[in-house]
Amino acid sequence: MWLQVMEKENTSSFEGFILVGFSDRPHLELILFVVVLSFYLLTLLGNVTIILLSALDSRLHTPMYFFLANLSFLDMCFTTGSIPQMLYNLWGPDKTISYVGCAIQLYFVLALGGVECVLLAVMAYDRYAAVCKPLHYTVIMHPRLCGQLASVAWLSGFGNSLIMAPQTLMLPRCGHRRVDHFLCEMPALIGMACVDTMALEALAFALAIFIILAPLILILISYGYIARAVLRIKSAAGRRKAFNTCSSHLIVVSLFYGTIIYMYLQPANTYSQDQGKFLTLFYTIVTPSVNPLIYTLRNKDVKEAVKKVLGKGSIEV
Repeated sequence: MWLQVMEKENTSSFEGFILVGFSDRPHLELILFVVVLSFYLLTLLGNVTIILLSALDSRLHTPMYFFLANLSFLDMCFTTGSIPQMLYNLWGPDKTISYVGCAIQLYFVLALGGVECVLLAVMAYDRYAAVCKPLHYTVIMHPRLCGQLASVAWLSGFGNSLIMAPQTLMLPRCGHRRVDHFLCEMPALIGMACVDTMALEALAFALAIFIILAPLILILISYGYIARAVLRIKSAAGRRKAFNTCSSHLIVVSLFYGTIIYMYLQPANTYSQDQGKFLTLFYTIVTPSVNPLIYTLRNKDVKEAVKKVLGKGSIEV
C-alpha cells in the first residue's frame, strides 16, 4: 500500500514538502527552538526515569505502573518521531521534509495518538478495579490481562493509522507542497487537497468514534463508578486516598482529550491553522513532558523508588 502511495505521488516524493510552521513569525522561531528543546529533554528525562523505576523497583511491579511505563514509552516515541524535525526546521532556513519522512511522521503521529486514547481508557479501567473492587483487584488485573489490554491499545492505534495515513497521502494536491504546519499532520495535509475530501473526512470521523470517543466514554463510565464508590466511603482519609489514586490520571486525560477532540472532531473547513499549530505544539511537547510530573509529584511509591535507586532508601534485610 505504501509503495502505491509513493508511486502515485512520484513528483512530491522527489521534491518533498515545505513545512511552513512559524516561518511567518521569524522572531518566534529561536524562542520556540529553545522552548521545544527544553521540553523535549525534560520529556526524555522524565519518561526514561518512569520506565527505569518501574523495571528496577519490585514495589512498582503492579498493573498501574505497567500501564504507566507503556504510556512513558509511548510519549518518548511520539516526541522523538516529531520534535527532531521540528527543531531542525526552527533552527535554520531549510523548512523541507522528504515525502518519505512526511509519510513516516504522519503514520506515527496518528498511530501513537490513537494508542494513547485507548491506553488511557485501559488505565481508567485499572483505576476502577483498584477503587471499586479492591479485594479482587489482583485477580481481575492479572498479568496476562494487562498484557492483552496493552496489546489492544497498541494494535488499535497502529491499525487506525494504517487506514488513514495512506488515504491522506493519496489525496491529489495539484503540485501544492507547502504544508501550513510544522508537522505532517492529517488536518493540514487534507487541507492541501485540490479535490472534495468529504468522503475521507467522514471516514476519519467514523474511525475517530472508535479510537477517540469510545475510549472517552469508557473513561467517563469508569469514573462514574469510581465517584459513586468514593462517595460511599465514610472516612475523609479513605476518600482522600481514593481521590489521590485517580486524580493524576484524570488530569492527564483532560489535557490529552481536550486538545485531541478539538482538533480531530471538527470539519476541515472550520479548522484554523494558527489554532492547530499551537494546540499541536501543546500536546506534542507539553503533555508528554508533564505526564511524569503529574504521576509522580504526589506519589509516595515513586518517591520511595527514587530514594532506593539512588541509594538513599533503607536497605531491606
